Amino acid sequence: MKAVKASLTRSLQQPDPAVRFYLFYGPDESGSRALALQLLRGLGDAEKFIVLGQSVKSDPAALADEAGAMALFGGKRAIWIEPAGDEIAEGVAALLDAPASESAVVALAGPLRKTSTLLKLAEGHQAALSHCSYVPEGRDMERVVAELAREAGLRVMPDLAQRLASAANNNQAIAARELEKFALFLSASPANPRDLDHETVDLLGADSAESDLMRLGDLALAGRMDELLEELSRLPHGGGEAVPILRALQRRLLMLAPLRARIERGERIDGVMTSMGKALFWKDKPLIQRLLSSWSAERLAEAASRVVTLERQIMLTPASDEAALGETLVTIARAAGRGR
Repeated sequence: MKAVKASLTRSLQQPDPAVRFYLFYGPDESGSRALALQLLRGLGDAEKFIVLGQSVKSDPAALADEAGAMALFGGKRAIWIEPAGDEIAEGVAALLDAPASESAVVALAGPLRKTSTLLKLAEGHQAALSHCSYVPEGRDMERVVAELAREAGLRVMPDLAQRLASAANNNQAIAARELEKFALFLSASPANPRDLDHETVDLLGADSAESDLMRLGDLALAGRMDELLEELSRLPHGGGEAVPILRALQRRLLMLAPLRARIERGERIDGVMTSMGKALFWKDKPLIQRLLSSWSAERLAEAASRVVTLERQIMLTPASDEAALGETLVTIARAAGRGR
């Protein structure tokens, strides 16, 4: 039978013992996997017992036998089939016709046609549950993040849910892992909920390393010479940070250049920034507005050319990475100061 969206979470957290087969499918494979892992927790932290789809195809009766067998060392387990498709339909039919089953069977599939034998079987049997996962976007993903946070014992404000959704690239599995990490750090749980703030995400988030790499380039583009020199002095010698920092700076320049070109064609700066939507992290908005106001498209192109040339030189010659990086960033910072 099809899962009812409104009661899906409850169906996974408190599984019906009568349901012995679960099919998670659809274009959002990471979402399907996140739901399947949630089900395992609902089954008492059941252990995955992996079975290959081709094995089920070659011996359909073996699936029902495996699901009906007692766990060797006790405890809960679930039969896990990934990837799954119509090749397991005969085995699933035998499972559903079996008189009893000790372990639930969980199958993960990508998109399935409406004519899929496996899908028809899962939707038409009372002992089966199916759910189609679609890639969440915008507010839908923010709601998913908020729900995942609540399950982890975290309270998140809407702007932070937006940030986490963007950082995870709308991938539910990544978002769930990040939230679990934050909950562990804050000693949070459903019974002991804690507030999650931007400072914690800055410290531990998946995007924190990218932010660190981007900081030097942003300081240079903003002409903040004193802070830039201080940050450069902290770089470890021989650490190989030059190329990652230059590539982070290239990404920033590639973002700024087309936006500045639109402004020079007559668009208002606030309208250009608004058009970026959630691609522009809220914390970066003041900086981006300042850079778009102070750098012309031509000067951004010149800076990008200088950065690309330096990266090539570093890759091909044994010159001091730190010295060359520092010289280029200081040059960009001076140019930023002249452009004010």
